[in-house]
Amino acid sequence: MTRRAPPSVRASAFLRDEGGATLVEFAIVISLFLLIFFGLIDFGRLAYHVVNSERAVHAAARVAVVRPPACPSVPTFVSLSGSAPAGTDYGTKCSAGANICQAPATITCTGSAANPTAAEVWTQARVVLPPNSTIANLRFTYSYDPRLSFLGGPYVPVVTVALEGVDFDFVTPLSALARLAGAAPGGPSPGSSIPMPAISVSLPGEDLAHGGNG
Repeated sequence: MTRRAPPSVRASAFLRDEGGATLVEFAIVISLFLLIFFGLIDFGRLAYHVVNSERAVHAAARVAVVRPPACPSVPTFVSLSGSAPAGTDYGTKCSAGANICQAPATITCTGSAANPTAAEVWTQARVVLPPNSTIANLRFTYSYDPRLSFLGGPYVPVVTVALEGVDFDFVTPLSALARLAGAAPGGPSPGSSIPMPAISVSLPGEDLAHGGNG
């Protein structure tokens, strides 16, 4: 009959046994390697989308400055200010003095497919924007700059086109790999998506098609 070792001896032997240590170490190392590898892929995709989005917004702004406004209620012409000096002639630059031209309020709106300018901008920009972006992620702003207009002439604002509220979706399980690699539960780790930085471009308007045939 075989005698069994006392429990204390068996526990000590169990604690000294390193038979599965290599497998555990391999699991941690391979998780860390995959985290780095897939992280390079996904953050490379993020950089690609950011660069392409910047190019798309630049192109969108170039279209917006030569088209009718994408927002309603943008003035068509520059009006005389109620406190303009007596004898102010039409054609006077708005920057020639204080209170010559009536300063329109800044107007901002989100893109809408019902607006021809916004629809044209979106048609050109959507090709290179992240797949989950929509025309509503485009924001148009028209702000007054007295250096761009003259009294009685077409209203020429500074036109800003911005891409906002777009999320970047990861395609790899970075959160799970981070936990396998030793990330603390509840600590910071990449999620399934992160917000992309807002991108905006401002250009002086080119009379918003009021002074030509376009």
